[in-house]
Amino acid sequence: MFFISDENDIKSGNTSDIYFKRAEEILKKKKLNPNVKAEIFLKGFPNNYKWGVLSGIEESIKLLQGIKGLRVKGLPEGTIFKEEQPVLLIEGNYLDFGIFETAILGFICHSSGISTKAARCKIAANDKLIFNFGARRVHPAITPMVERCAYIGGLDGVSTIKGAQVINKQPVGTMPHALILIFGDTVKATSAFNEIIDKNVNRVSLIDTFNDEKFEAIRVCNELGSNLFALRLDTPGSRRGNFRKILEEIRWELDIRGFKNVKLMVSGGLDEDEILNLSDIVDAFGVGTSISGARVLDFSMDIVEINGEPLAKRGKKSGAKKLIRCSRCFEDKIILENDHSSNYICNKCGGAYDDLFETFIEDGNLVYSLLPPEQVREKVIKQLSFLSL
Repeated sequence: MFFISDENDIKSGNTSDIYFKRAEEILKKKKLNPNVKAEIFLKGFPNNYKWGVLSGIEESIKLLQGIKGLRVKGLPEGTIFKEEQPVLLIEGNYLDFGIFETAILGFICHSSGISTKAARCKIAANDKLIFNFGARRVHPAITPMVERCAYIGGLDGVSTIKGAQVINKQPVGTMPHALILIFGDTVKATSAFNEIIDKNVNRVSLIDTFNDEKFEAIRVCNELGSNLFALRLDTPGSRRGNFRKILEEIRWELDIRGFKNVKLMVSGGLDEDEILNLSDIVDAFGVGTSISGARVLDFSMDIVEINGEPLAKRGKKSGAKKLIRCSRCFEDKIILENDHSSNYICNKCGGAYDDLFETFIEDGNLVYSLLPPEQVREKVIKQLSFLSL
């Protein structure tokens, strides 16, 4: 009915580029199936980014699990990485996993792009609440992936029912313009929301449907008083003028009337630059297109060893590698897979290096405990303290 691939399509190789299938046919005919090590790393960031949040590793592990003889190592989901750093190392007979290159890169490129953009927005929000409202900007088949990646990238919640199930949280949201239009009045719609919806759900009134936001804000606050959690502005760009001045005016009017507890929430066309500009006056952000439509990150998978011998194509460094990181200052170093992090001392601060690579799969068996999304998110937020936009 819909133009989507299911799990069987992915695991059977039907979502792979055809040239991998043709290579497989040739190698089988010629009885060639060497043991190789293939490495995944980022070729370059978009938009002058300096770092990314790794996602898609869990799905890649699940795809490769069960392939006898296969070994998979790499950075765990949610690890901060930089340009040209190895993030995943796959070792096994080429014909056992080569057909999955397209799917693995799809998992990691798309997911990491979303998590990275979410993390950048989280930094810009400066500890203010920030939610993913971008499900309507992507194909619904991948909504759970988008919501999960936005959450582990640092966002505080997601809006769809299915996305919230994936991260084991309650979905968050306010009210649609449609509800207010049907009631014909912002206060009437907000009052109905307050009357009917579960009391555990925060009351957030959308105040830009009919009238000037300042006067709608005053009307709603006078009606609902302490029941109101926040006011949301989703003002169209054509009507915003100086959006910051509008927000400052509303904050002033609410404060002098005793509504200092009512928070201001904004949504509509936000990215990290706009969030940064408003983070001192806004209490919560709903971000859509800039996260759900984030640029994919351009990872590559390349063979770096064949039958134990270092070998890579032009422009790539031969030999299996791994990433180590200074536990004190977050400085990184790329070393050979069989090297030891204990051999190195950080030149920047004198701290010790930690080996960031974990073994995920050994002889086809999962040997790593995958973390729930909440713990991945906590790990990401700790790492963000070392970073800036």
